[in-house]
Amino acid sequence: MGYKFFDKPITEIIKNRISVRTYENQQLNVETVSKLMKYCNEVEGPFDVKVRFKLIDDLHAIEKLGDKVGTYGVIKGAKGYIAAAVENKDYNLEQLGYTLEKIILYATSLGLGTCWLGGTFKRSGFEKIIQLKENEILPIVTPIGFPSSKKRTIDSFMRFAAGSNNRKEWSEVFFHENFNTPLKKEAAEQYYVALEMVRVAPSASNKQPWRVLKTDDGCHFYISHTLGYGKALGFDIQRIDIGIAMCHFEMTMKELGETGSWALVPQNKKLSSEMNYVVSWLRGR
Repeated sequence: MGYKFFDKPITEIIKNRISVRTYENQQLNVETVSKLMKYCNEVEGPFDVKVRFKLIDDLHAIEKLGDKVGTYGVIKGAKGYIAAAVENKDYNLEQLGYTLEKIILYATSLGLGTCWLGGTFKRSGFEKIIQLKENEILPIVTPIGFPSSKKRTIDSFMRFAAGSNNRKEWSEVFFHENFNTPLKKEAAEQYYVALEMVRVAPSASNKQPWRVLKTDDGCHFYISHTLGYGKALGFDIQRIDIGIAMCHFEMTMKELGETGSWALVPQNKKLSSEMNYVVSWLRGR
């Protein structure tokens, strides 16, 4: 998908985007809704999986009709939400993470706030509103609106609990040729900026499950699962995190004029027994 929608550098948008939990009690205007819908309808991902986005631009009005959804007090003031329903098939969660993060970055460029919600919303209510199909699941929604200048205690607490300001060091997440050799920044070459944008990507509870192995042909993305994490959700939320990381990587690479594409490449199973291979970015393709 082209970058005609963005009027600022992707790296700047990525660095500026934060989770917003308190919003102005203000409905999105018609022009903003139109821009968001156009982008939602055009956004694409690297996998052959359909993601359906529903923009709910006045949740308060819907709730007055009797459809109670709610976010357990985590979100306040937001009238708008984007719900992401995805086909129940292979690579669906990676595709959802990738495409919804594109939308979130676009919303950020418009001055809007968002917040990934995977477990702190009443899923059945949203499923009813978007008329969830038999072959779909609804893992994620995000509020969308104008950030409030007034912060609540829960904003600071949630950010502290997630350790949102803390990111793993390069040596913990990026590797060179094998998982015993950390990738040095000076050896990252043309991937340096894109990998840094992966490092600062949002993830559930700030677990940062991505691991990237740089080789001569490109960068190979793995997932390092946190044992038992997110089991109660009924889906693997850390796979969504990998999709977010992929989004940051590709958008940055393309903005820098670097060529490449995603592919599934057989990996040496002896590389690691603790990580699961997901996908590869192969240069010059």
